[in-house]
Amino acid sequence: MNRRFTILLVAAMLAGIAAGYVLHGWLPDDAARARWEGYFGVVTFAFLQAIKMIIAPLVVSTLIAGIAHMEDAAAVGRVGAKTMGWFIGASLVSLTIGLLMVHLLHPGVGLAPPHPAAGAAQAVDTTSFNIKDFVAHVIPSSIVDAMAKNEILQIVVFSVLFGLAIAATPDGAPLVIQFSEQVARVMMKVTGYVMSLAPLAIFAALAATVTHYGVGVLITYAKFVGGFYLSLAILWGLLLAACASVVGRRALTLFGLIREPAVLAFSTASSEAAYPGTLEALQRFGVARRIASFVLPLGYSFNLDGSMMYCTFATLFIAQAYGIQLSIGQQILMLLILMVTSKGMAGVPRASLVVIAATLAFFHLPEAGLLLVLAVDHLLDMGRSATNVVGNSVAASVVARWEGQLGEMTATEA
Repeated sequence: MNRRFTILLVAAMLAGIAAGYVLHGWLPDDAARARWEGYFGVVTFAFLQAIKMIIAPLVVSTLIAGIAHMEDAAAVGRVGAKTMGWFIGASLVSLTIGLLMVHLLHPGVGLAPPHPAAGAAQAVDTTSFNIKDFVAHVIPSSIVDAMAKNEILQIVVFSVLFGLAIAATPDGAPLVIQFSEQVARVMMKVTGYVMSLAPLAIFAALAATVTHYGVGVLITYAKFVGGFYLSLAILWGLLLAACASVVGRRALTLFGLIREPAVLAFSTASSEAAYPGTLEALQRFGVARRIASFVLPLGYSFNLDGSMMYCTFATLFIAQAYGIQLSIGQQILMLLILMVTSKGMAGVPRASLVVIAATLAFFHLPEAGLLLVLAVDHLLDMGRSATNVVGNSVAASVVARWEGQLGEMTATEA
């Protein structure tokens, strides 16, 4: 059944691209294309709204139950330390690959755009990128408000504290744990209902994108887009190798199990849309629920491997396009800055673009150069989103192995 569903997802992708290609050529002007893009957008919007409806109760219920079953704060601290250690290592690798590949491929050389007028890049709001607002995205003023806004990091903070409090009570609050587990089971069932609509959403998302931009945008930015996807492929290979070094040959099975959430994330350009499916796939792989429900939400805040690679790749692409050379020292400093600032992506709208805009300003690069990547940002976001799913799945599996919490598969489908 799962294999058939994957084939259906891929077929929906191809059909969406074909429909968008036909409509882009057939419709007479941009206004008509925008109209059709809006029609398709309604379907995608409805699906993503349904996914957002699921995420908060799913994260809260699974994380509270998982933390409570860890029994003490020492176990939580140990798992948290291993998780963050992996995230930091993966971040450095992702950023470094982006840095090296942009120097190897030179995607911006020869583009020679005119220097846009100052202030032309105001399409991206960088005012939210500061320490105060990042802290506001970490500590919830109200868990109800955090759930309403799907602030994953705030939900994680509350759930961890709540789970620790349960573990610290003398009787372990069994009724609360039982309730959390029951909510999680019900939400997984709701997830199944929503995911049955995924092929339709995938078709609409890709049809809307190709109707608006056409396939010509890929030709104009072929070197940039192709270079970035080649870099992602290298990162995927390294993640697979790292996973295999820890969990063994089962790493290939993991990649087979997460193909559906990865395809969904790619086609909708939303890591969030793939969260329920990724959580389910990890549990089928044998990752203990207490580990998966702890590592995965943290990964959505701190382990966006695809997005981090994009930050270095796109920033240096813009520098190359304007013929600006950065010294080795400046590039190392950029790497360190992005290592820190990328951890503030959680909860920031259009996070990668915001981080890139802030980096351009720091190194006195033309901020309006951000307009060079806006045209293909959605196409690149598809790859970033799928990579984030893969990176977080590998992280959860590795931490589970380190903790001795990686059991046998609960499904034979791979």
